[in-house]
Amino acid sequence: MADLIRNEDARRLFLHLQGLSRPSRERLGRDGLRDLIEQIGFVQIDSINTVERAHHQILFSRNQTYRQSHLRALHERDRALFENWTHDAAMIPCVFYPYWRHRFAHERDRLRARWRKWRRDGFEDLIDTIRTKIDRDGPTMSRDLTSTGEARAGDGWWDWHPAKTALEYLWRTGEIAVVRRDGFQKVYDLSERAIPEAYRTIEVSRSEHVDWACRSALDRLGFATSGELAAFWDAISPKEAAHWCKARLGSDLVEVAVESADEGKPRVCFARLDFRTRLAAAADPPSRLRVLSPFDPILRDRARTERLFGYRYRIEVFVPAAKREYGYYVFPLLEGAKFVGRIDMKHERQDGALRVKGVWLEPRVRFSAARERRLDAELERIRKFTGADRVVFDDGYDKTGR
Repeated sequence: MADLIRNEDARRLFLHLQGLSRPSRERLGRDGLRDLIEQIGFVQIDSINTVERAHHQILFSRNQTYRQSHLRALHERDRALFENWTHDAAMIPCVFYPYWRHRFAHERDRLRARWRKWRRDGFEDLIDTIRTKIDRDGPTMSRDLTSTGEARAGDGWWDWHPAKTALEYLWRTGEIAVVRRDGFQKVYDLSERAIPEAYRTIEVSRSEHVDWACRSALDRLGFATSGELAAFWDAISPKEAAHWCKARLGSDLVEVAVESADEGKPRVCFARLDFRTRLAAAADPPSRLRVLSPFDPILRDRARTERLFGYRYRIEVFVPAAKREYGYYVFPLLEGAKFVGRIDMKHERQDGALRVKGVWLEPRVRFSAARERRLDAELERIRKFTGADRVVFDDGYDKTGR
């Protein structure tokens, strides 16, 4: 019979492993930031800048001393981070780069076949031309490729022209790398000039790659099904993860039954043999209330989040306005080890205002005076972080739960 992990312990361990139980005011610095990102695994990058870009907000929610300049330095100067793909675009520690070589090889054929169908015809004819241009001219942006048919400014990912598609193909397959951002536009150079040789030349076998993907995912999840291990990096197949778990059960792994938030049937997962020691070492998260990015890694697996926390979250950016339940870009509210609600807000940069449009609490969560003070304190922290002058509440502010 599988050992039982209580729901509150499961939540505490998961938050601890994902950096959300660290002292939030302890000075981070550049080295500490590098260690934090390695602990989390990766930080998703997203272009939406409603309050602050996702990667900055993910890191700030874990440590209030986080500085954007430190992230840029780690990526652009120290070359301790690289940009590429997990389940989406992400900032990833360079120590993991050797394992991406398997992903690059897999993507070469997959992306060619996929993008032929729904991107512009002819992008494959430009791959060699663009690679040669970058080799000759150095760091290159998509707007530097207008002579080869690049998309007009303002075109979206759904309307890439052949040159843009070829450029992204070279990036996704590892031949070029993002060396910096100009605004939010990627600047590319050859990987051999961008990625430190110590990481770029290491070779790992497929079995070593699968072993790393599963072990490193389990270290960051604490407990997981084989499907969750495969999905963490999106680097191996569910079949490979299932085989890895089966082969190590009893020697490296044990089955555990993890209680769900709804008190339904516990979910059988895999954990390390020393999971009890790991549970005991997991720190309690701070009791303060925090606004999380919709792309925070704690929320990436929506089904897992709902199972562990009893919290259903969906981003409504692509939902027509009339059909939205809450709003365009609504942020989850985490208090201690519980999700207590969500907030709709926007940084209106021209007016210098952090504008709050509505707050919705979860069922059976009361907006006490203490909780309102915690929300006000968090809004003030975010105001300072974003550089807003003031926090403003809409006249039509939805006070559900207040």
